Amino acid sequence: MILPIYVYGQPVLRQEAQDITPDYPNLKELIQNMHETMGRADGVGLAAPQIGLPIRLVVIDLDVMSDEYPELKEFRHAYINPRILETAGEEVSMEEGCLSLPGIHETVKRADKIHVTYLDEDMNSRDEWVEGYVARVMQHEFDHLDGKMFIDHISTMRKQMIKGKLNSMIKGKARCSYKVKTIK
Repeated sequence: MILPIYVYGQPVLRQEAQDITPDYPNLKELIQNMHETMGRADGVGLAAPQIGLPIRLVVIDLDVMSDEYPELKEFRHAYINPRILETAGEEVSMEEGCLSLPGIHETVKRADKIHVTYLDEDMNSRDEWVEGYVARVMQHEFDHLDGKMFIDHISTMRKQMIKGKLNSMIKGKARCSYKVKTIK
C-alpha cells in the first residue's frame, strides 16, 4: 500500500522516534508498505516519521544505484531501532535530497564510515561498520529518527536561500509526483 509522505512542517518530522518491540503490530506489512511507498516516490531511503509514525524504523533500497555502485546490487534492507555508535574516516561532501523536502537539494558533509547497531527484519541483533554511500544514506535516514533533517547540516546562509521553499511547504504547497501529507 502506498502511504503519503509527510512534508517539511509536519511535527512528527521533528520528534525523537521511539524504539519498537518485536510484537509491534503488522511490522512486516509496514516494512513492505514503506518499501513500496519509497519506490513509488523514487527514493532510496524512508524513515517511519516520514509516513507519520514516530518509531525507529528505516527502509533502504539501493539497488537502483547498482550501475554506479555494483556492490549495491540487490541491497534492500529494513533497520529496526538503529543507532549510530560512532563515526570514523573522513568527512565527505555530497548533494542530498529528501522525500520530505521535495525540490530541495543541498551539499552535506557526512562521515565516510559509521559503526551501527540495529535489529533486522527477523529481529536479529546486528552490529557492523558501514562505509561509503551506504553510510551516507544510513546517516541521512537515521537522522529522521532523532528529529533531524539534512537541512540541519547546511550553513545558515544556505538555509536563508531556501527559506522561501521551506515556507511554501509549511503552507501546504509541496510540488512532487508522489502522494504527500502537508500541514494544510
